[in-house]
Amino acid sequence: MLPFFLFIGFLAVVQFVGMLGEGTGVPWLADPKYWIYPLQTAICAGALVYFWKCYDFGKVSWLVTVVAALLSLGIWISPQWLFGAAPRTDGFNPSEVGDDPWLVGFTLIARFARLVIVVPLVEEIFWRGFLQRYLVNEKFTSVKFGTYTHLSFFGVAGAFMLVHSPSDWPAAIATGVLFGWVAVKTKSLLACVIAHAMTNLGLGIYIVMTKQWGFW
Repeated sequence: MLPFFLFIGFLAVVQFVGMLGEGTGVPWLADPKYWIYPLQTAICAGALVYFWKCYDFGKVSWLVTVVAALLSLGIWISPQWLFGAAPRTDGFNPSEVGDDPWLVGFTLIARFARLVIVVPLVEEIFWRGFLQRYLVNEKFTSVKFGTYTHLSFFGVAGAFMLVHSPSDWPAAIATGVLFGWVAVKTKSLLACVIAHAMTNLGLGIYIVMTKQWGFW
């Protein structure tokens, strides 16, 4: 659970520092995500490496994994290209860190590392690896990965939805159900991680191509 709580803790730090820096005219205080997110990525990645031997990832069922990833990606981007929703242009824009192309490139690479590597591992280890089993039995290590109960399946999907912003709740609840289905169908934590990573990679490419930074 520690990598997940570290990740959430850094999100709280972003909010706290932003409130302290509001109105100061100091960019790194008023909008701290550009330096806190890379720090969050590095520290959470370190925690994942430290606890790596504790995780049992299993094997991937590629058909289920790829189908879930494509469906999830479609759900996230469909409001724009199916229903004409307003573009989400406000958000983490790497070009705002300055004019130095090396700094912009580093910021973009760090953002993709967070999106495609750290977030899928941190979230799937917690949501599907821990909580979806804990809601079956508090001695969760005795519960086989992917065990289904109504409470564990829909409870985790609902909690997964709630950690996203309200505007993203429809897509987040559907994604939570899809990734929960991957867990139940494949009995593989690795399949959940890869499905999540593929979704996020596709979304990241879509963000850069359309400059809809609000999807980060």
